[in-house]
Amino acid sequence: MAAAANSFKDLRDEATCSLCLEYFKDPIIITKCSHIFCRACITKYCKEVGTDVCCPHCRKSFHQEDLLSDRKVANMVEIVQHLKSTAEKQGEMSESEKHKEVLKLFCEKDQGASESWDRSSQAGLPPDRRAWETREKLEINKVSKQIEMTQDAISSSKQDSVEINEYVSQIKGLITEDFCAMKQFLETQERATLMVLEQEQHVAQQKIEEMIDLLATKVKTLTAIKSQLEKGLQNISAEQLSATSSQREICTGSPLTMTKITLDAKKINVVTSAVEELKKQMETLILEKYPAQLPQGLLQEASGEEMCSASVASACDIPQPISSSRFSQWAVDVTFDHQRIHRNLEITSENKKVIISPFPLSYEPTPKRFCISQVMCSQSFSDGCHYWEVSTKDSSGWAVGVADGNIGRNELLGRSELSWCVEWNSKTKQLSAWHGSQETRLSEDRPLMVGVFLDLPNKLLSFYSLTEKETLLHRFEINILHPVYPAFWLYGLDKEGSLTINPTNRA
Repeated sequence: MAAAANSFKDLRDEATCSLCLEYFKDPIIITKCSHIFCRACITKYCKEVGTDVCCPHCRKSFHQEDLLSDRKVANMVEIVQHLKSTAEKQGEMSESEKHKEVLKLFCEKDQGASESWDRSSQAGLPPDRRAWETREKLEINKVSKQIEMTQDAISSSKQDSVEINEYVSQIKGLITEDFCAMKQFLETQERATLMVLEQEQHVAQQKIEEMIDLLATKVKTLTAIKSQLEKGLQNISAEQLSATSSQREICTGSPLTMTKITLDAKKINVVTSAVEELKKQMETLILEKYPAQLPQGLLQEASGEEMCSASVASACDIPQPISSSRFSQWAVDVTFDHQRIHRNLEITSENKKVIISPFPLSYEPTPKRFCISQVMCSQSFSDGCHYWEVSTKDSSGWAVGVADGNIGRNELLGRSELSWCVEWNSKTKQLSAWHGSQETRLSEDRPLMVGVFLDLPNKLLSFYSLTEKETLLHRFEINILHPVYPAFWLYGLDKEGSLTINPTNRA
């Protein structure tokens, strides 16, 4: 009996929606991940989340066409509900009535066969034996359905594996093409640059050779004149003397003017400046922007080598985030709240750092626990000025802001009147400010550290990017009715990422 009760409990759990915690009503399966929800529940969830909809259970992205009705689960729910009703009535039924209730679980054809079997095969069996065999048949039917569902899950997992392999192969191909294109571009630029230098070298060399030929000709002429002078000109005729004198005057009368031959400095400077600018742009891309999109240390692990000293030296030129002192007099010590955090987010470092966990954590159930990858701080503010800083360099997609304590479990920051934020979308590479589902696109690049200044007396909320200098990203005019809390969102639970509250000393 205990085994039967446990089996029924397992079957009942499989027929329950994880969003409303009730039996499935018009169950819908997400074909991308095979998770099932009530039609009304998943429709409401999609409307609340808006764009970039992910499965509430595994966070895998899906589209409207990925939602299909699941009649097998609907039939299973009907069986479970009937089992529950039958179990509640069993205490008041006779054995024959219990047997008839069990038969209702089968189709009319099976029921007729079962009744025939019952009349012919069980007529001579005691009631307890008949009831036991009926329950065993029900258990066999239930286990068969579980086997079928498990096999479907295996098939779905295999299909997921095929899709993942195909997707990764496609992405690898695109990345290889991109790197080949970049290599080809650099090689083309190198050839063009060297060709310009070679042309300048050829022109200068040609001028030098012409000058050498001219000088050699003059040396030859002067040598001949010197030879004639040394032999004496006693027997030379007057006409020859006049011609020789004229030739000597031409060759020795005025010295040859020497002009230093050099390369075209203007062209050389243009070439070297262009190469230097290209080098700086490549360093910025490779050493700052590109590694920032990857998990820390991935490039070193992939190559299996340490970065060369030249790369390290170049990396030192990149501006690093700094703590602001302008608002330090209003600095507050804020920490992440274990009660208001999604179960796939983990808090570490004395409640100052939140990271994405590959597995759900065993947080205690609370009515305000987020159903999406968000977290709030424990501290709230209703008056005065307050300032805190957040390091965002280790997260590819994030939102930093404040929210009313009454924000819904499924409400994304900035998508209601109860929250304000600045958000970096890693897919669109766009920095935006959000409030009331209204987006304001910002022109600044992705900030690596964000400062938040909450000025409640003046009803202002300001966000700053902290690098070599302090840059205002956006400012909201806010009017709150309840205390607000620092709030954060990490994009994409299938990727690694973290946000860290930066310690700021109060002046």
